Amino acid sequence: RFVREILKPFPGARVLDIGCGTAELLGFLPREIEYTGYDMSPAYIEAAQARFGDRGTFLCEPVRSGTGDSAPYGEEQYDIALAFGVLHHLDDAEGKQLFASARSALKPTGRVVTIDPAFVPGQSAAARYFVSRDRGRNVRTPEGFAALAAGSFARVDSVHWHGALRIPYDHAVVAAVP
Repeated sequence: RFVREILKPFPGARVLDIGCGTAELLGFLPREIEYTGYDMSPAYIEAAQARFGDRGTFLCEPVRSGTGDSAPYGEEQYDIALAFGVLHHLDDAEGKQLFASARSALKPTGRVVTIDPAFVPGQSAAARYFVSRDRGRNVRTPEGFAALAAGSFARVDSVHWHGALRIPYDHAVVAAVP
């Protein structure tokens, strides 16, 4: 549902997955894309390469900011940068760095999309409980996640997404364009 309704990859799209984990999302993406996934866990990258090695490039590196004249994710430019369940593991400075590095890796017409667990007004007790038990210690409101992108993007939209899981749970989806 996330891929179909939010991400909307198109044939030939260059996709950068920041914090790709084991690249499970790649199983839902069309074959006609060019995929590059970054994660700082060697075990996750190994698993991604074992399962999807023929469908993408996988690199074991953390969120990057670039140094000097170097681009954070190489010289390639991407149509879509995504961070699926990453921001709630990062403090504010790291979250802002993720958006800045994603921005520098995008084509002028590109966009970044993130999704993370969120706290929202009127949230059910069950959803608040499950979200608060997540391993990420920096769960925010949808507006809090969007604020991290504001310094790097001209347009930032955030929405509350409910019902994506079988358990009561709330997500924030942020979409930003240069």
